[in-house]
Amino acid sequence: MQKPEGPFRDLVLVGGGHAHLGVLRRWGMRPEPGARLTLVARETLATYSGMVPGVVAGLHVAAEAQLDLRELARQAGARLIHAEAEGLDLAARRVLLRGRPPLRFDVLSLDVGAAPRLEVPGAAEHALPVWPLDGMLARVQAALAAGPAPLVVVGGGAGGVELALALRTRLGPAVGISLCHGGALLPGHGAGARRLAEAMLAQRGIGLRAGAVERVEAGAVLLADGWREPAGLVLWATGAAPISWLRDSGLALDARGFVAVLPTLQSTSHPMVFAAGDCATVLAHLRPKAGVYAVRQGPPLAANLGRALRGQAPRDFRPQRRALFLLNGADGTAVASYGPLAARGDWAWRWKKWIDLRWMARLKAPIPAMAPAAPAMAPMRCAGCAAKVPGPVLARVMARLSPGAAPQDTAELPLPLGARAVQTVDMFRVPVDDLWLAGRITAAHALGDLHASGARPVAALAMAQLPPAAPPLLEEDLFQLLAGAASVLGPAGAPILGGHSAEGLETALGFALTGVATGGVGKGGLRVGDALVLTKPLGTGVVLAGAMQGLAEPAWVEAALASMQRDAGGAAAILRAHGAVACTDVTGFGLAGHLGEMCAASGLGARVRLLPALPGAVALLAKGVRSTAHGGNLAYAAGAWLEREPPPLALDPQTTGPLLAGVPQAQAAACVAALHAAGEAGAAVIGKVVAGGPRLRFD
Repeated sequence: MQKPEGPFRDLVLVGGGHAHLGVLRRWGMRPEPGARLTLVARETLATYSGMVPGVVAGLHVAAEAQLDLRELARQAGARLIHAEAEGLDLAARRVLLRGRPPLRFDVLSLDVGAAPRLEVPGAAEHALPVWPLDGMLARVQAALAAGPAPLVVVGGGAGGVELALALRTRLGPAVGISLCHGGALLPGHGAGARRLAEAMLAQRGIGLRAGAVERVEAGAVLLADGWREPAGLVLWATGAAPISWLRDSGLALDARGFVAVLPTLQSTSHPMVFAAGDCATVLAHLRPKAGVYAVRQGPPLAANLGRALRGQAPRDFRPQRRALFLLNGADGTAVASYGPLAARGDWAWRWKKWIDLRWMARLKAPIPAMAPAAPAMAPMRCAGCAAKVPGPVLARVMARLSPGAAPQDTAELPLPLGARAVQTVDMFRVPVDDLWLAGRITAAHALGDLHASGARPVAALAMAQLPPAAPPLLEEDLFQLLAGAASVLGPAGAPILGGHSAEGLETALGFALTGVATGGVGKGGLRVGDALVLTKPLGTGVVLAGAMQGLAEPAWVEAALASMQRDAGGAAAILRAHGAVACTDVTGFGLAGHLGEMCAASGLGARVRLLPALPGAVALLAKGVRSTAHGGNLAYAAGAWLEREPPPLALDPQTTGPLLAGVPQAQAAACVAALHAAGEAGAAVIGKVVAGGPRLRFD
């Protein structure tokens, strides 16, 4: 039968800068046929620089200045890779990522911002940089929590002036604040704006120290003229520097080390690479590194990326010569600066606030659905054994995973003397679109059954299903899946020895695992009085469901993803060391279903008093969010084991869920303490085993 043809080109955006936010929204409204979009971001919350002083001053809450990149990517139909870029391999067209395999691209766009310029001796050790904006709010707020101390802001640009004024509003008049600047105050602005800024600083009791900073040391800033400015905290707001890895990227750079681009926003040396925002310099149109210019680059960048994917010539973009700057005075006024013109008033603050909040509201608004272009239809695709990954693609993937290994149809597994083989299989549609991460989650989930039984993993066979795509994309997807899985299975002792691939409409991954055991425990064996120990919190099902509906906060999703990647091998060893008599992993049937199975196998009941929850799980359940398996889990448990309907969290299906074990009461506290020491901070005794048949009671 005929099916829509898969993608054949990869567009990768590196960085969640202002220009890329516009690209994502445009893609969501009008995606390019035959291409797919991936966003690589170091942080999943993008911070709007123009509102940061207002947040520091308390005039905005942090959420008003932040945008959930995971949710924006979901609405745009883009994949999100939460990782830090650390270089480029332009010959192979790959983005180098910290702690994980490189990512392939056909067309690349960089909007990675800038780094702090910390070349002054002592600045790196004793100053708190404003750049990068990712995480800056948390860094400043944590530093201020230490208590009042003289503050020094270094940098006389708009960012430094606004930050000093914001800190005065936040901290009040009791804390000494100074602003040190080496050149003219507010460079690039007119004399009128400088006079107004100087007046505001003086009115607010902020000391202005003209002179280059020569050194920063613990407790003080030393200026070139010998002046020593006391400082309990130094905030570094000087001009931005290029991201360090750009130097070795192979891209043409300007004299300062930023990516040199044409008016099309293409690299002057590599036409398949685009760059925008603070990391780039348009050589024909030099402008200050300011958010107002980066925002305007979004629409032309999106249009030219689309043209590049279609094989068309990009078009020049000419930025405005001058921009309106609204400098936040943090006192209910702002300075409007446009070329030589400047004025201050409460009207300017209201104007700035309206512009900023409107822009953020537009970014956060649901992306309107547009009529999609008719997909290209592929020729008839065969089923049976013809519906598998092509041999050359598979061979290249295996060569990258296991260089030098010869292909085999079978694998031999000699068993130690006296040991028995233990086998399990697991497979599901991947829960995230970051395929390396999906491989890690799927592998950790599959290992749970072996760990619960006490078996030692020794081998894995993979089963991978992938949608049709061009061979280079298919190779990349399969490699990312298996590389992610191997990063969990290998350390657990179960290398991937082979497997099978198939073509399907959605990406799915599974593993047939083999372990060896000489002893071990099963689901039965509970005894009256045993403590029920849960090794980590519950809630992955509802958090994933909330994320799919755009209701989960970024921190909740990150906590769930971290939990789903943790292999339970270490926790299983701790349970065994503390005398566990029965064990299971809590997965698709939820805690109620899997505890019910343990009780049925043991002929006993259980009383549950505590349900540890992942961040956001209880809040989402209270809103009525449920996984699609929730109702089936209630029906499964209610028919056999429940006295009454349990809390919703007990029915939530878990991906890479916790281990649940019966541990002698005398060993329970030490067992939980050992789990905490091993990094499972959410481990807890949740109840105990009681007499009376396989019934569950939730207090």
